[in-house]
Amino acid sequence: MRVAGLPLYPAPDAGLPEFVVLFSLCYVGLLSLYFATGGLLHFLNKRHPERRIQSRPMKNQVSTEIRQSILSLSTIALYVAGGLFAQAKGWTMAPYELSVTSCVLTLAISMVLYDSWFYWGHRLMHTKALYRFHAHHHKSVVPTPWANNSDTLIGAFVEQFYFLVIPFVLPIPPQVLIAHKVFDQVTGMIGHAGHEYFASQSARWPWPFPCTTFHDQHHGHFSYNYANTFTWWDRAMGTLHPTYDDAVGRFERLVAEQSQEPKHR
Repeated sequence: MRVAGLPLYPAPDAGLPEFVVLFSLCYVGLLSLYFATGGLLHFLNKRHPERRIQSRPMKNQVSTEIRQSILSLSTIALYVAGGLFAQAKGWTMAPYELSVTSCVLTLAISMVLYDSWFYWGHRLMHTKALYRFHAHHHKSVVPTPWANNSDTLIGAFVEQFYFLVIPFVLPIPPQVLIAHKVFDQVTGMIGHAGHEYFASQSARWPWPFPCTTFHDQHHGHFSYNYANTFTWWDRAMGTLHPTYDDAVGRFERLVAEQSQEPKHR
């Protein structure tokens, strides 16, 4: 598997130089995704102030979020590159051959496993003993898209080390591992957008899918909504914010009202 003529998936006899190339590509890829997604969401937020979730004033925080994210993304790239490299070297479970079946199956399993990893790791970071390692992320009480990766290196480790571990327990094809990380990066930034664009019936009971309001409430209230990809852990453990479903419904009604307004030419 090659990108722009450069090896992305190393050969079994790869060494340190190949790992450095792989890490560099992962880091550049994550940075590009971070700035492209953040820029698009910033543009949409400017155009749709009525979609803002929290009414409290936002601090002058964007530059701090970006600086810390650039640092944290370097360690996240290390975990992704490490997982791919270990897999290529044969140190992990042998990945399935890529097919529609293997892609759908391993991606679904990986998303469920990662949501469990994230929920319990994230909740652990909110304990009295460890919160100091996660407190930086919560300086963004009103999150922006740039806040997604604005965390300490320990916080990033707890939530993202999964991508190094998963090839050891799941025969996930490397393409699917990369796709999962791309999905996680984009949806994580949407979750921090501060503006709601994805409120729908599928984001509230009985469906398990979250929308931006889900994680925004976590930043506003701290002790709720710890999960990442689904809401079922929070529903099962009693940590879902009690107004979440109603808040999603309010944004649904807002969207419906806007769609019925006459268009001005």
